[in-house]
Amino acid sequence: QVQFVESGGDVVEPGGSLRLSCVASGLRNFGWYEISWYRQAPGKERELVARSPTPGGRTIYGDSVKGRFTIFRDNSKNTVFLQMNNLKPEDTALYVCSAPAYRGQGTQVTVAS
Repeated sequence: QVQFVESGGDVVEPGGSLRLSCVASGLRNFGWYEISWYRQAPGKERELVARSPTPGGRTIYGDSVKGRFTIFRDNSKNTVFLQMNNLKPEDTALYVCSAPAYRGQGTQVTVAS
């Protein structure tokens, strides 16, 4: 059974940093999967935050996080990370890790003074 589990969400002040992790257990050939981080805030549409491509592909970032967030992965540990710097209140959301046909439950990020 494939399971995606996110962690690392927290309450942080504006300007702070967080690193989210997503571990995909039971997923063979993890390195060949495109893995994405999405976020969902109350009253807003789901937004693509970042996407780690299959080999040879291009990393994609949402316009609102470019230059502040970095997605990277450790395929040996079936893990994808999202490093978030210079956080803003508008980054407050539930962050969900997903791949085609799979997704986790999410981890909550709250940015507030």
